[in-house]
Amino acid sequence: MPKTELEQLPLVKRLVAGDIKTEHLWDEFVMVCPEATFFHRSGWQKIVSDVFQHTTYFLYTEVDGVIQGVLPLAHVKSFLFGHSLVSLPFAVYGGVASRHSAATDALEQEAQRLAKRLRVAHLEFRNIKKTNLDWPVQDLYVTFRKAILPEVSENMNAIPRKQRAMVRKGIKNGLSSRLDNGVDTFFKLYSENVHRHGTPAMSKCYFKALRTVFGSDCEILTVVAPDGQALSSVLSFYFRDEILPYYAGDIEDSRHLAANDFKYWELMRHACEKKVKVFDYGRSKVGTGSYFFKKNWGFEPQPLFYEYCLFKRKDIPRNNPSNAKFKWLIETWRKIPIGLANSLGPFIVRNLG
Repeated sequence: MPKTELEQLPLVKRLVAGDIKTEHLWDEFVMVCPEATFFHRSGWQKIVSDVFQHTTYFLYTEVDGVIQGVLPLAHVKSFLFGHSLVSLPFAVYGGVASRHSAATDALEQEAQRLAKRLRVAHLEFRNIKKTNLDWPVQDLYVTFRKAILPEVSENMNAIPRKQRAMVRKGIKNGLSSRLDNGVDTFFKLYSENVHRHGTPAMSKCYFKALRTVFGSDCEILTVVAPDGQALSSVLSFYFRDEILPYYAGDIEDSRHLAANDFKYWELMRHACEKKVKVFDYGRSKVGTGSYFFKKNWGFEPQPLFYEYCLFKRKDIPRNNPSNAKFKWLIETWRKIPIGLANSLGPFIVRNLG
């Protein structure tokens, strides 16, 4: 859907939480706009405000009652990293999604006015494509996307040989998968996994909220051993004809059983049977273990353009584990008992965005 021009910049409005009619129109627009992603859905306003207590500014433009563009924003007040206005925290994609250049301009201009009024240090758009040539860009992240072939056997044969051998190892070990209704099993595996990596965990309430707000478009698949022990689990989002595995975890002992490899194959097989057409492996930092793991599946990295409009800082923020300043924090976090880490984690995470 190529963008067309409007005669003038349309009026920008703010989505009111609980305005069911406008939320419905917003989501209808998101489902048909090529630039929109799962993270443009209106439900994120409730997630970000209720779970993380960040003030949201979900902006949209409309002409004659028809939405022309949307921009989900949240004001992140971080005692660790300062204040920012982000589209969207806790999301890998964001920025403006619109059908008109004038709608894009109106939303971006309003976002900059809002950022100045809120006195934030920077405004951040997590774009899939570069949109503001004069804004500095963080080139740390890439995404991995690939078409799901029509037949299950075709997808198996499309996996590179060495990775396919790992999937078959999981099958040979008698592993199986199931879809879970609750989040308890997933959260245990996820929280243990991030703790091993020295990263604070999201709260269990967050994952419950995701399941509640997004319903069947938020699914948990868990891999179990022949004796029924849960080994590995992944929470995925469905959007249009795509699946996006987003959070995952496993027990350390499951690696020799190839449970992690089997998990993503089962997810791909399951998606294929549901006639899903795109497997979005999500964001990774260049050169990390997850980056090479996804390449081993035959996926090619595609750059992400996280663009920044700077107000009270000279350089773009580096709020990620690759920053040398966080190495000591990561090592310290690994030593904290997991129960205490799970209690403290949500307070740390909300400051990261």
